[in-house]
Amino acid sequence: MTRRDTVVAALSHKAPDRIPVDFGGTPTTGMHVSCVAALRERFGLERRPVKVHEPYQMLGWIDDDLKEALGIDVEGVFPWKTMFGFPNERWKTWRTPQGLEVLVSEGFVTTEDARGDVYIYPEGDRTAPPSAKMPRESFFFDTLIRQEPIDEDRLDPADNTEEFGPITDLELARFQSEVERAASTGRAVIATFGGTAFGDIALVPAPFLKRPRGIRDIAEWYVSTLTRRPYIHRVFERQCEVALANLERIHEAVGDAVDAVFICGTDFGTQRSSFCSVEAFRELYMPYYARVNGWIHRCTRWRTFKHSCGAVEKFIESFIEAGFDILNPVQCSAAGMEPEKLKERYGDRIVFWGGGIDTQRVLPFGTPVEVREQVLRRCEVFGRGGGFVFNSVHNIQAMTPVENIVAMFDAVREASSAASRRR
Repeated sequence: MTRRDTVVAALSHKAPDRIPVDFGGTPTTGMHVSCVAALRERFGLERRPVKVHEPYQMLGWIDDDLKEALGIDVEGVFPWKTMFGFPNERWKTWRTPQGLEVLVSEGFVTTEDARGDVYIYPEGDRTAPPSAKMPRESFFFDTLIRQEPIDEDRLDPADNTEEFGPITDLELARFQSEVERAASTGRAVIATFGGTAFGDIALVPAPFLKRPRGIRDIAEWYVSTLTRRPYIHRVFERQCEVALANLERIHEAVGDAVDAVFICGTDFGTQRSSFCSVEAFRELYMPYYARVNGWIHRCTRWRTFKHSCGAVEKFIESFIEAGFDILNPVQCSAAGMEPEKLKERYGDRIVFWGGGIDTQRVLPFGTPVEVREQVLRRCEVFGRGGGFVFNSVHNIQAMTPVENIVAMFDAVREASSAASRRR
């Protein structure tokens, strides 16, 4: 099987000849730039600064030489503009607070305060208030809330949809070019087109807008999902209308060279519980997911990808009913997310893209032996009969020992060999 074949088989709930692997394909399946740099050094690859292609989480771009060394089967396609509203182009060097030299876009414009905290500006415009901060001791940015005072009598849903508009010809051309590039690698293609993340709390504060209007405070937004539900519905309705029109134009441009599409990263689970009830999910969010997924399944051959951290087992039935084909990151350490239970109950109806190794404790703080043991067990459970793409539980974080990351990849190959022998 080719690299793409293994992923397509897994997405079809068929057993591929080995376990397919994704790292770097989406905003929630990547690696911190420091980990990418460490892996390049470990494998003796050409020494050069790594590109930070997703500056919000400081994710590093995994070049083709490293993907080949690691055995990665997925190629990602990302929007032209970053979470801070500037395009990824005209790269320049920048040194992180930890001293690592990386490449960032020309629009990556920052200032530093007396304490050493780094501030970044939307669209690279320092005349606007900064939209995020990287504390001196941190490795990525935290959103800064820029909430104007709320006047209940003047609330306008249009203010919360100013970021959603018709896709431009330039953006279409970029997506077409990027999909062609990704498909030429021989890997499966997963694309993040944007505009379909209803209520994603990372996007609500709009770090990409210079002066966002509407409800932009995270706590206020959560309160509004209960107290201002008609307002939220109007926001989602407008967003959905724009998204469907854009998806139609995107599909005309890129066709079915895309194997999966990242729909949303809206989190519904916490470590032990959830942000809302199943009833609230079905009333407020599910109608819009169903419309987007329904159009995709009627008009394309794309699979749809739902990211949600935390204890989301109680939502999975609704995710499936809403038309999602893929669940990520499969946070097995959260309450009710035991791998065996998930695979038995849902494994023939939804693909688990992730769950391969815990990134809160085992991968960053365990030994290589402990990493190997967990990876082998997760692959054994989730890999039965297909329906599994290996990835860690969310992005690999900074300071994760490189020997543990290598042990993870070695264990996936070992699990693939063992599964092949059993067949």
